[in-house]
Amino acid sequence: MRADARKNYDHLLAVARDVVTEQGADASLRDVARRAGVGLGTLYRHFPTREALLEALLRASFDELTARAGGLETSGSSDDALVSWLREAVAVARNYRGVVAAMVAAIADPDSALHASCVKMRAAGTRLLARAQAEGMARTDIDGADLFALIGALAWLGDQPSLAPRADHLFGVIASAILTNRGSSDVRRERRPPARR
Repeated sequence: MRADARKNYDHLLAVARDVVTEQGADASLRDVARRAGVGLGTLYRHFPTREALLEALLRASFDELTARAGGLETSGSSDDALVSWLREAVAVARNYRGVVAAMVAAIADPDSALHASCVKMRAAGTRLLARAQAEGMARTDIDGADLFALIGALAWLGDQPSLAPRADHLFGVIASAILTNRGSSDVRRERRPPARR
């Protein structure tokens, strides 16, 4: 890609990130083009479909989650690693309101632009879950597909205005249901920063 084309692409992506964060996954592509100061045709040349645009927005975040899981696989306790990664995955899904439906559809559709990124992210989480299960720290009757579904469910809760205030509490409940050795209050306590002296 030429330098000027790359600059336009990056600008469109930055504007799209703002619009999708504000309006959700069904954001108006016309709005993206207008705010970027380009015609709709220019936007479609870079992102021929809404899904292609979402994939470009999410790919970096999903790749970071995949890399983060790799680091967590060998550090700390397996239950802490799993909960930390789960919390980060939910946060990424919540950053783009309404993206959960696109993620769920993409995992089942190999032709989807989001498919490869979602599959890699799910596999990374599955490895963390398997490590915790092998060490007796997580229940063994769930798998990576269940974990992916729980990410979607927890992100959806955060998208609902009436439920958003309960999202952290419910995260703790779900995380403690996955783990075999801790209650939800232990999961919530772990995320609090140490008190300042």
